[in-house]
Amino acid sequence: MRQPLSIAVAQPRCAAHEVAANAVAHAEAVRAADARVVVFPEMSLTGYELDAAPVSPEDERLAPIVAACAGTGALALVGAPVPGPHIGILAVTGNGARVAYRKVHLHGDEGVHFVPGEHAVIDVDGWRLGLAICRDTGIPEHAVRTAALGIDGYVSGVVHGEDEAGVHGERARRVAADHGVWAATAAFAGPTGGGFARTSGRSGLWSAGGELIAEAGTAPDDHARAVFRG
Repeated sequence: MRQPLSIAVAQPRCAAHEVAANAVAHAEAVRAADARVVVFPEMSLTGYELDAAPVSPEDERLAPIVAACAGTGALALVGAPVPGPHIGILAVTGNGARVAYRKVHLHGDEGVHFVPGEHAVIDVDGWRLGLAICRDTGIPEHAVRTAALGIDGYVSGVVHGEDEAGVHGERARRVAADHGVWAATAAFAGPTGGGFARTSGRSGLWSAGGELIAEAGTAPDDHARAVFRG
């Protein structure tokens, strides 16, 4: 029998390009979340800065997150530019980091700086979690192709403006309803690059029936937590 999976969506404070300082904020979020999986927004480690240098999984600046994961038993899914270059998700545990996902559907000027990746799933304690980053969630084909790999949940990190606060919730509900999977979306909070003077926050988690079960506020350093069952 598969055990329930505790999962949190976090929206830590972020300073542009300051990977070391942002890693400390991520580590604090991991400890505060008290969850098996902690999901972070798109490019949360650098800010949404399209000229940010890629962060290698071996980068020593990830050490605070590794330590936090070692102390809590968490898996942190951290948004960052990664070698390729890609807009990616680093899967960080107490044993180190690896690139778990590379954004498939690039948007606007992202295509000038990055190349697209491929659909991917990670396994956590018997739960298969499909991964997505921002625009991926707005392309129904992305969820279809990810679901075809066999998933129990659809997990994403996004950056949306304050005026788009409802977008990621609508997309998460659609994916949950269409594919019968749980959904978790970590949304950026606070200012960041790309013209985002104000971002949406309101990271959330949705049941496999599409019901919102937990939601963060709009401020940096908030988080929401829920338990996936089934």
